[in-house]
Amino acid sequence: MTKVDTHNSIPDEHDGLSRSSRADQFSKGNKLELKLLLRIIKMGFAHRYRMVIAILATAGASIFQLFIPRYVGDAVDNAQGLLALNNSATTNAEEALFLAAFMIVTLSVARGLLTMLQNYHGEAIGHCIGYELRVAFYDKIQKLSFDFHDKVHTGDLITRGMLDLEGVRMFISTGVVRLAMLIVLVGGATALMITNDILLTFLALSFVPFVAWKSSVARLRLRWLWLLMQDRLGVITRLMEENLNGIRVVRAFTAEKYELKKFDIASANILQTAINRVKVRVGSTTVMSFSFFLAMGFVLWIGGQKVINDEISVGKLAEFLAFMTILQMPVRQIGMLVNSFARASTCGSRLFEIIDRVPNVNDTPNAPELTIGEGTLKFENVSFSFTKDNRKVEVLRNINFSVGAGETLGIVGPPGSGKSTIAQLAPRFYDVDSGTIYINNQDIRGISLESLRRFVCVVQQDSFLFTASIENNTAYGNPWVDDDKVLSANQAAQFHEHIDQLPLKYKTLVGERGVSLSGGQRQRLSIARGLVTEPGVIIFDDSTASIDAVTERLIRKNLDESSHTRGTIIISHRLTSLMHAKEILFVDKGEIIERGSHEQLISLKGKYFELYQLQTRSGSNGVPLKKGGADC
Repeated sequence: MTKVDTHNSIPDEHDGLSRSSRADQFSKGNKLELKLLLRIIKMGFAHRYRMVIAILATAGASIFQLFIPRYVGDAVDNAQGLLALNNSATTNAEEALFLAAFMIVTLSVARGLLTMLQNYHGEAIGHCIGYELRVAFYDKIQKLSFDFHDKVHTGDLITRGMLDLEGVRMFISTGVVRLAMLIVLVGGATALMITNDILLTFLALSFVPFVAWKSSVARLRLRWLWLLMQDRLGVITRLMEENLNGIRVVRAFTAEKYELKKFDIASANILQTAINRVKVRVGSTTVMSFSFFLAMGFVLWIGGQKVINDEISVGKLAEFLAFMTILQMPVRQIGMLVNSFARASTCGSRLFEIIDRVPNVNDTPNAPELTIGEGTLKFENVSFSFTKDNRKVEVLRNINFSVGAGETLGIVGPPGSGKSTIAQLAPRFYDVDSGTIYINNQDIRGISLESLRRFVCVVQQDSFLFTASIENNTAYGNPWVDDDKVLSANQAAQFHEHIDQLPLKYKTLVGERGVSLSGGQRQRLSIARGLVTEPGVIIFDDSTASIDAVTERLIRKNLDESSHTRGTIIISHRLTSLMHAKEILFVDKGEIIERGSHEQLISLKGKYFELYQLQTRSGSNGVPLKKGGADC
C-alpha cells in the first residue's frame, strides 16, 4: 500500500478550519490548484500498471471508435453501388459490404472490451486512492489534539471524510481518463475528417466550442447549486433534529408557530434551489441540442450540394455525420470534465487541509517509553492558556504540586477555575505554555504519548460509552484483559450488583452513548473502565457527581484498599468526595490560593472554609436551601 504523500505547505493545527459553506468554498475554488491536482495524479500513478492499462485502454477504445465512421461510409457507398450494378458485378460489392459490416462489428466489440478494461482499472485506482486517503484522514483525526477538536464541528469532519473524499477519489476516472479519451476522439476525428473535406470538417466541428463552453458553464453552475442544496438540506435537518430533541421546550413556550415559520423558510429555500437547477439543466440541454442539430443541418446542406456536384460521395457525407454523432456525447462531457477538475480541486483542498495538519501535541522523534516507577506525578510552575477570538486567555498560572503512589490529592474550586484543565494536562491532551510536568522524574514531553496515556488515566464527568456490551465498554482500554479483572473492576465501582441482575449480565448492550443506563450507572461503568487499565496515576474529574453519597463512600473505600500502587487525584465540587485526601488544593482563577489537609484548610477560615460551611448548610445535593426550607 502506498503512503499518502504530504504537501510542502502544511498548515499548523492552531490555524483552525474555514467556516464557510461548501457552496461558497466551491464558488471561490473555481481557480484550479494545479499542485493539488498533480498530487492526486501522483497518487494514481503509484498504481502504475493499473494507470497505464486504463490510459492505453482508453486510447485504444477511442481509436477503434474513430474507424467505425470510415467503414460506415464505405458501407453506404457499397450499398449505393450495389443498386447500380448488374448481376455479374454484385458479388464483389456484396463482399465489400459484408467486409464493412464485419469490421464495424469487430471494432465495436473491441471498443467495448477496451472500455470495460478502462472502466475497471479507472474505478479500481479511484477506490485504492479512496482507501489510502480514508485511512490517512482517520489516522490524522486520531492524532490531532483536543484544541483542534474544540474548534472544529464534528459534522464538518464527517463531510470532509466522506463527501469530499469522494470528489478526490473519482478524479482519476472522471477527470484524467476522460481527458485522455476526449483528446484522442476530438484530435483523431479532426485529423480523419480534414483529409476528406476542410469545409465540411469546419462545419461538422462548429458545434464543439459552443457545446464545450455551454456544458462547462452549466456543469459548474449545477455543481454550485447542488452544494447549495446540500447546505440547505443540512440546515433543515438541523432544524428538525433540534425541534424533535427540544419538543418539550417548544411546547412549554408555545413556540410551534415560530418553529413552523423557520421550517417553512428553510423549505422555501430548498424549493427555489431545486427550481434553479431544473432551469439550468433544461436550458443548457436545449441550447446544446439546438447547436448540434444546426451544425448537422449545415453539413447536410453543404454536403448534399457537394454530393450533387460529385465532389464527394454519399458515403463520405454519411462518414461526416457519423463522426458528429460520435463526438456529440464526449463533447457534452467536457462540462463533466471541467466539473471533475473543479470538484477535485475544491474537495482536495478541504481534505488535505486535515491530512496535512501538524498536531501541536505529538511525540518527539524516537521518544522512549515511560519508565515505570512509583507513580509520582509532579507539576512544576505550570502555566497554560488557550486562544479565543485571536487573543490568549490564561487558564492556569504557576501550578505546583506532586502526588505519589498511595497518596490522594484533592482539587476543588469554583466553575471555570482551571480544575479540569489540570486533569487534561497530566496525560498531555494539551501542552503547557511554561513549566514542566514530571512522571517518575521524567518530563512527559520527552516520552511517548502511548506509554504516558497508559500510565495516566482520566475518568471524566461526562462518561462516553460506546454502542457495545458492558463487558466491551469496561475492557475498552485493554481488550485482552481477562474476565476476572473486568468483574473486580465493576465490583470496585459498585456496579457489579446491578449488572448481575440483568438478563444478559455483562453481555448487555448499553445502547447508543449508554442511553439504557442512568447518569450514575454510566459514571460507575466509566470508573470501572479506568480501573481495568491498572494505571499508575488515576484522575477522577468530577466523575462521581451523579453518584449518591452512600455509593460514593463505598467506591472510595474500595479504591483506598487498592491505591497503594498508584497516585490518585480527585477533582470535585463536593467536599465529601475529597476531604479524606492527604492534600487539598483550592484553585481559583487559575491559581492555587489555598492548600493543605481538610483540617488545615478549615483552620485557615478562607475560601475552602466558606465552601465547607455552605455545603454543610445545604441539602444532600450540595445546593443551598432557600428560606422556608424549599430546595429550589
